Amino acid sequence: MPLRLTPTFRDDLAAASRPLAGMWVSSGSPVVAEICAGSGLDWLLIDMEHSPNGLGSVLTQLQAVAAYPITPVVRVPSGDAITIKQVLDLGAQNLLVPMVSSAEEARAVVAAVRYPPRGVRGVGAALARSARWNRVEDYLRDADEHVSLLVQVETVAGVEAAGEIAAVDGVDGVFVGPADLAASMGLLGQQSHPEVMAAIQRTFEAARAAGKPVGVNAFDPAVAARHLEAGASFVVVDADVALLARGSEALSARWVHGAGDAPRSSY
Repeated sequence: MPLRLTPTFRDDLAAASRPLAGMWVSSGSPVVAEICAGSGLDWLLIDMEHSPNGLGSVLTQLQAVAAYPITPVVRVPSGDAITIKQVLDLGAQNLLVPMVSSAEEARAVVAAVRYPPRGVRGVGAALARSARWNRVEDYLRDADEHVSLLVQVETVAGVEAAGEIAAVDGVDGVFVGPADLAASMGLLGQQSHPEVMAAIQRTFEAARAAGKPVGVNAFDPAVAARHLEAGASFVVVDADVALLARGSEALSARWVHGAGDAPRSSY
């Protein structure tokens, strides 16, 4: 019985009449991922770079969120072609690749998500969830339509090459990582520093000039609003683990340190 896959994040961005809001899913828990999937947000970012996620846990999270009207994006730990092949075969349709700092690196990542002759992705559709075990008709022929690719600019070199990176055929969007960008600029932990904000703005302008949507990570609502005003098409506004950390701290502030009084700290 032929099956149909869901639209990609590229399709979501093209159809959107407003910026798309998402959150990190970093816990590695399919239960938490499912809770977040029912939040009403537009997209989820399942992280393999800075989270305890492997192939097995990513698979269970993709399965857990599949029943909900939300688009999952998986951030792989690197641009390694083997890892990308494995994550695609799990059924991930939307990838974010970190630390892309040149057009050459972007082209290598594009090759990793495409089958020959346009790329180097290994062929295993009959064995993989990506093609629903050959139940998606013409998956090999149409695979490029089922996969969207975001690349993460988060270094000084990446900012300087942002226009060239965004212009690479097969790159569907650019995502700016302020934390690593700040570190690359010698401003560790200062994501809202004026120089960092200016570098983000330059990246936005370069990507948009190349005709590609651009997104950014921003947990501070005021900073997120500034990025949206500057032209961000998609944002990540919080994370599952951060919400749990701040929420449990608020409980402690009220019930332990405040002895039941009004909270002394807030989100």
